[in-house]
Amino acid sequence: MRCCLSDEEIDRLIKEDIPYFDLTTFGLGINQKPGTIAYYTRHPITVCGTEEAARALAKCGATITSLTESGSTLTADQLLLKAEGNAESLHAGWRIALNLMEYASGMATRTTKMVKTAQAVNPEVSIVTTRKVFPGTRAMMIKAVTTGGALPHRLGLSETILVFKQHFVYLGGFSGLLDKITRLKQQFQGHKITVEVDSLPDALTLAETGGVDIIQLDKIPLPELAAFAPTFKKSHPAILLAAAGGINQENVGDYAATGVDLLVTSQLYFGKPADIAAKMLPRSSDPYNQ
Repeated sequence: MRCCLSDEEIDRLIKEDIPYFDLTTFGLGINQKPGTIAYYTRHPITVCGTEEAARALAKCGATITSLTESGSTLTADQLLLKAEGNAESLHAGWRIALNLMEYASGMATRTTKMVKTAQAVNPEVSIVTTRKVFPGTRAMMIKAVTTGGALPHRLGLSETILVFKQHFVYLGGFSGLLDKITRLKQQFQGHKITVEVDSLPDALTLAETGGVDIIQLDKIPLPELAAFAPTFKKSHPAILLAAAGGINQENVGDYAATGVDLLVTSQLYFGKPADIAAKMLPRSSDPYNQ
């Protein structure tokens, strides 16, 4: 899998962590001592971020000698990434590489778990993620969720049409949207039109008006959603249903069982990073050099 960060973005990460030079390595006089750094798993993970970590280490002057591609599944105590170089280059890239792999792999591992749980109940359901990402980290977060088997619901405002109730304010309410939906569909025939509503009667009204491709149901209680979705899909088979609001690892199977097509969540972005060990050794005692 390719690296999703540009040279400029990786340079910025390095500059942020080492704006001038490594004072500790310099002070100890070990800059040119040859060594090896090896990263390995402490628990089972879906791997993500190794390509970016390798690029960061290489930019710091290290040579990559082993890399496990993003998307791989590893158990505990397996090698993720290994690099050789002098102490200056290895210490410069050490933490940047570790942070990239821990955060991205943590997210990818959560995603894998959620996708498997949902599709065990409903093989046709898709997990899609929102734009609720920490600013400046979208590229890595999108890579992590797609590595784990989910997809972004929206990459940004420019490529999708998703009407929220916040838009209704400028249309004269929900009825104002109904007056515009047919024209909107005619204007953007190459795009799917998605509208979010927070009541089932509004969903039915929207479906009967026509012009909408996806109806996103926000924070509808599970029992109501379970009763509504099968009947709605029989009456309106061309319209996809998305459920949003409060979907997490604990309830994703229940939401999948309702029969909706898409489960929209931000939960995958938040949680513990993967636990990855980094071992640095002088070249002569590297256990992986056997």
